[in-house]
Amino acid sequence: MRIDLTGKCVLVTGGSRGIGTAIVRAFAGAGARVAVHYGREVERAEGLAREVGGAAEAFQADLAAPEACARLWDAVTARFGRVDVLVNNAGIAVSSPLDAPLEQWVEDWDRTMAVNLTATAILCRAAVSHFQVNGGGRIVNIASRAAFRGDQPDYLAYAASKAGQVALTRSIARAFGRDGVVAFVVAPGFTRTEMAQDFIDQYGPEIALRDNALGRFTEPEDIAPTVLFLASGAADHATGATVDLNAASYVR
Repeated sequence: MRIDLTGKCVLVTGGSRGIGTAIVRAFAGAGARVAVHYGREVERAEGLAREVGGAAEAFQADLAAPEACARLWDAVTARFGRVDVLVNNAGIAVSSPLDAPLEQWVEDWDRTMAVNLTATAILCRAAVSHFQVNGGGRIVNIASRAAFRGDQPDYLAYAASKAGQVALTRSIARAFGRDGVVAFVVAPGFTRTEMAQDFIDQYGPEIALRDNALGRFTEPEDIAPTVLFLASGAADHATGATVDLNAASYVR
């Protein structure tokens, strides 16, 4: 199946590395013009934009700051003229032991929620309003199996933030479908990325692979094709659905 997104404009948050980079390459390969969001890695983001071509551009924003999220959306729409697909991929996983001082634990919780959930909500809010007056659009939110099966004790905030993304996505799908807005969740399992390396260093590769039915790490390139398919318009009647990509480590 050949997916052609020529003429479409896509914003991918966290596009400068990991799953985000694979998603950027997939969309660009399908002909879309991609806004590559990054937090700090300007050289990597700009290099990726040059690599994929198609008038892709890099955009910086600290997603922990609500006003920066709003500015990111405004900058992309001002530059591209419109956005047809929003992919909320950016996320953080902060190891925060329960016996940490309360102030530090709450700080870790708030930071995780700000990046993983509040930023997603702000960008979804902007996207819905934009789509309502521009003939519709698609949202793909990258959550996690942790939203459903939970996570390690040090990652309570991560699991909770991803569960919030799922509920947010379902609500958008139910509320705005007749406005042409469709929304999906992709829930990866343990995927080999730089962010995942912290978990590997802390718990070891064995625990990361223990429940994996395929016996090998999921790679970012294993996630991107599903995101591209959901954004293509071929799966709109699955709006509100979650696609699990976790090598059967969580089966519903």
